Amino acid sequence: MDLKEKVVLVTGASRGIGRAIAVALAQKGARVVINYAHDEGGAKETERLCRRHGVETLLVKADVSKRGEVGAMVSKIVERFGRIDVLINNAGILGDAIKPTDITDEEWDAVLNVNLKGAFIATQEVLKHMKRGKIVNIASIAGKDGGTVGAHYAASKGGLIALTFNLARHLAPNILVNAVAPGPVDTDLITSEIKEKLKGLSLTGEIAKPEDIAHAVIFLLENDHITGELIDVNGGRLMD
Repeated sequence: MDLKEKVVLVTGASRGIGRAIAVALAQKGARVVINYAHDEGGAKETERLCRRHGVETLLVKADVSKRGEVGAMVSKIVERFGRIDVLINNAGILGDAIKPTDITDEEWDAVLNVNLKGAFIATQEVLKHMKRGKIVNIASIAGKDGGTVGAHYAASKGGLIALTFNLARHLAPNILVNAVAPGPVDTDLITSEIKEKLKGLSLTGEIAKPEDIAHAVIFLLENDHITGELIDVNGGRLMD
């Protein structure tokens, strides 16, 4: 796929991985839709960085776990651009609890509703307007090995990997669906102390930068013979 002037929706694009993906798409000449749920300031900064590359952008607030908001967002995109060519399901939350016994029903639902149900809702709403295109889901190493985070986060990402495979089977050949599973990523969600510890678990001696994840996403979008694939970006921490 030539990304120039393609219409791409990136959910959760106000910071971190989502911002890096949005900017990488702008560098390729795509028209970037920047979704955010709360951080308008961060989303505007992402938009500023994208516009430096001379591309059209659209900023849309929507909680991906709420179908009404997602439907309204998709309608705005179609009204503005006439179509949606690519969906990047990146929006996600971590949750506070680590021990399984500490996770409340409310926190479990919140994490699953954004990370897994949100991706499904966004996919369903976009598919109403996408006849040919691509979908990339941002999963996690935690969805494969359980991670060191909460069970709700690991379950949501494991579910997202399974959803990727299912969608790939059902939507081929016109819509290709893949996923990227990052290991730890250098974002503001990780403290300096934890970053140093995580570096020691990687064969590269480093943790990924958001741009490393964006690079994998661009690869999947530009290659037209990959679907139902999960790309690990974890510095050799987990090998299949």
